[in-house]
Amino acid sequence: MTRTLICNGRIITAVDDYRADILIDSGRIRAIGENLPIDDAEVTRIDASGLYVLPGGVDCHTHLENTFGESTTADDFISGTRAAAFGGTTTIVDFAFQNHDTGVMAAIEAACLRAEGKAAIDYGFHLITTHVDDQSLEDMKHAIRHGGVSSFKMFMAYPGKVMVDDAQIFRAMRLVGEHGGVITLHAENGIVIEQLIREALAQGNTSPRYHALTRPSIMEGEATHRGIRLAELAQAPVYFVHLSAQEALAQVVEARDRGIPVFAETCPHYLFFDDSVYDSDDFDVARYVMSPPLRSRQTQSDLWRALKFDDLQVIATDHCPYCMKEGHLGRIRQKPFGRDDFSKIPNGAPGIEARMTVIHDGGVRAGLISLNRFVELTATAPAKIFGLFPRKGTIAVGSDADLVLFDPLARHVISAEHHHSDCDYNLFEGREVQGKVQKVFLRGELIVDGEQWRGRPGSGQFLRRGETVGF
Repeated sequence: MTRTLICNGRIITAVDDYRADILIDSGRIRAIGENLPIDDAEVTRIDASGLYVLPGGVDCHTHLENTFGESTTADDFISGTRAAAFGGTTTIVDFAFQNHDTGVMAAIEAACLRAEGKAAIDYGFHLITTHVDDQSLEDMKHAIRHGGVSSFKMFMAYPGKVMVDDAQIFRAMRLVGEHGGVITLHAENGIVIEQLIREALAQGNTSPRYHALTRPSIMEGEATHRGIRLAELAQAPVYFVHLSAQEALAQVVEARDRGIPVFAETCPHYLFFDDSVYDSDDFDVARYVMSPPLRSRQTQSDLWRALKFDDLQVIATDHCPYCMKEGHLGRIRQKPFGRDDFSKIPNGAPGIEARMTVIHDGGVRAGLISLNRFVELTATAPAKIFGLFPRKGTIAVGSDADLVLFDPLARHVISAEHHHSDCDYNLFEGREVQGKVQKVFLRGELIVDGEQWRGRPGSGQFLRRGETVGF
């Protein structure tokens, strides 16, 4: 592999901000310094003057080729990882799904087969655990030690589909915590929400806005409180995905203040959109049908403050794209599947490509978070929490040469016409932003060069994660 020297860039990590050159050799960062003594004949030089040099983004919550109920997400591992790369993300952690008749290791192997030969960036998996018994617990321990999977997602919502009860959550937390892994929770009170859905449909309320009205924030707060108490009893860490509600945030803050190892992410859509989008019975509202739903404008301010002061540790996307047009690129049972019944609208929205840009524009430029915190939230913290650091998530000698050259002054307009996802809409459609990814390196290989795609399906590697760190 050709050696590469990135010159004159401003290097930003979670803790540093300085100017230096970076030597890449055999996929790793081999040296960082000023005026490195490199033979011109042996190295490709790239001038990064005026650009930030950032560690490749780590998105620890994506859904590529994931099937929920009767619907499959619009992006596969080809389109989804390409979109991620153009957005400055070089590592994702997606999901392996354990059906009731599927063992833990079989689920992981099936997920790896879906990604193999397709993924253009590096990837790992959380295991979605839908049932817990003695055998599955033994298999989870084996997955941590030998299968490369050390995080397990459990749902407190969607009864009769993927929801597990509190006893199963407690048993899994205790076992996984003892062996260096972590349980991640989708925290909503699924039993009560199902009752509210039945009542809404019985009253003839079928439009998409009722998805939000039947998933009140207090039910996210209640489930978050319950999940924390279970983790406290199990003496294990817990990670909450897609936190959206003030009530849930208050529980996380209180627990962390008491020294409980509680961690949580939020998502860009909760930071830039609010529940006013639901003030219509138009079906177009279906683009905002995600779980949990969007919350109040005041909640946005609370979430930004929590990100600044480490009450929230990660910004992930929950990229779960479904098309607004049935049949787009052959995708079926997409958002229109629930045109006459909001409970059948597949839950989720796209976001994998816009994450880094909108957080820089709306967070860093707006003065809500620092540049260092931006890197920590989008790369370093998820790498640490999910056992990828320091290989991923930082710029250091010995780390993978996953690097993003980012122009902080370039302005552009986000549009589905130009994005690289197979989803037919973009939540940030028409938003003008400042800051743009210019080049992306995956383990030293240039995969994004301006508007040119140089990546290759199958060049991404499965990341075998061991014990989680950062607790």
